[in-house]
Amino acid sequence: MPDNYDVAIIGGGVIGCSIARELSRFRLKTVLLEKNAEVGFGTSKTNSGIIHSGHDTPLSTLKGRLVVRGNALFDGLHEELGFGFRRIGELNVAQTEEELEGLKALKALGDEKGVPGIELWDQERLRREEPNLSRALLGALYCPSAGVINPYEFAFALIENAVANGVELRVDSPVLGLEPNAEGLAVRTPGGTLQARFVLNCAGVAADEVAAMVGCADFKILPRKGEEYMLDKRLKGLVRRLVFPLPTKTTKGILIIPTFDGTIMVGPTAQTIEDRGDFATTAQGADEVFGYIKRLCPAIDARDAITAFAGLRAVSDTNDFVIGPTKVKGFVNVAGTQSPGLTSSPAIAEHVLEILSLQGLELSRKARFNSRVAPPPRFAQLGHAEQDELANKDPLFAKVVCRCELVTEAEIHDAVDHGARTLDGIKFRSRAGMGRCQGGFCSSRCMEILSKRLAKPIYDITKRGGGSYIAVPIDLEAARGEPPLHPDARPRINAEEK
Repeated sequence: MPDNYDVAIIGGGVIGCSIARELSRFRLKTVLLEKNAEVGFGTSKTNSGIIHSGHDTPLSTLKGRLVVRGNALFDGLHEELGFGFRRIGELNVAQTEEELEGLKALKALGDEKGVPGIELWDQERLRREEPNLSRALLGALYCPSAGVINPYEFAFALIENAVANGVELRVDSPVLGLEPNAEGLAVRTPGGTLQARFVLNCAGVAADEVAAMVGCADFKILPRKGEEYMLDKRLKGLVRRLVFPLPTKTTKGILIIPTFDGTIMVGPTAQTIEDRGDFATTAQGADEVFGYIKRLCPAIDARDAITAFAGLRAVSDTNDFVIGPTKVKGFVNVAGTQSPGLTSSPAIAEHVLEILSLQGLELSRKARFNSRVAPPPRFAQLGHAEQDELANKDPLFAKVVCRCELVTEAEIHDAVDHGARTLDGIKFRSRAGMGRCQGGFCSSRCMEILSKRLAKPIYDITKRGGGSYIAVPIDLEAARGEPPLHPDARPRINAEEK
């Protein structure tokens, strides 16, 4: 007999994890199914990490109605869950007289939506506040409620809190099939089939494919690839606020993003693609990003980049969120959650609970709900006295694993304690590997710790799950003179020889 659940959530990005945490407040049996080795490893991992003010999305859209509410919820979530978040404000800058008029229209829309504190800055104010931006810029619209976040930390904290309150998490569990029946839907995974009264389709760029499994192919996801570039931390403070051009109907443009951790990121591009596995960065993308950024901040140069990555945004052909019940009883779409999906995620979770209630799911609150997660230690952010105190209490705080980001062995163990099962899992929980050398120094030590803690051979440790192996076991006889075996063969060292 299959396992029975009230709700099954397909997809462990920030949307799925937000909904899981909200459902964990109630007396329900809920499971979250994530195809990757850890939650947050899809679009959430490659997100720009911006909490938008919401002034530029029209009220005629669902995303325009949810974004301001979502923005307002982040202060409370940050206080409870301890993920990296800071309100630094955003600037839409004008490069022409025509764009100055566009800023006035944006302000009027923001005022209509109740976005707090919006101001129009003239050229003199802009130069005074952001002296390193181009002197050719004519003015800006300032929105103080915008912020930056570590989106992967957000996903990790949400699901950790949800699991602590009773949600079941299944990773490495892609959905292979869905079959409606009298009790709801049967959900087939590699680990077996489960039964759920309600299934929430939070599958990101694969949401249309999941919907098609139950005959609900009435929307299409048009993946939009964005290339982004992380700059050396020596540029910290060059620009203090998020800097946007005037948005268009299809994109918010190429941005300057001072991240929560102090580095600066630039991008993204916006390219509609068909290949949902295309995460390649390109010379053309770099030229586009840095060619445009020079117009906003001449001091930024492509030679400052320490790494590049690309992510896919789940853009629907409706150009809006696709959230609601379908013709299949119990199957609810939570799809098309492109920007401002991250910002809207807490409000989306509230909205989905309202939909489930209207569809007949009884929401009976638990007598006890623990809303908090202990934030991870951040050795690099402490003063010398506090660092000495920690090192005296726990010698692992005296052992630096990542020199670029000053991450200690104690922090690596903490990441594993809180769910890290891959090298990227450690990276995104602790920042080990995010600095100038991009893991050249610390990766081997992180792998050793994972190997020991998970009781796995080091050649079974992966970068991000699946087949992303880093170390390949070598057949010792071949190593003594024969050609090496192909990595796909994945030979094993004899236990006695090891």
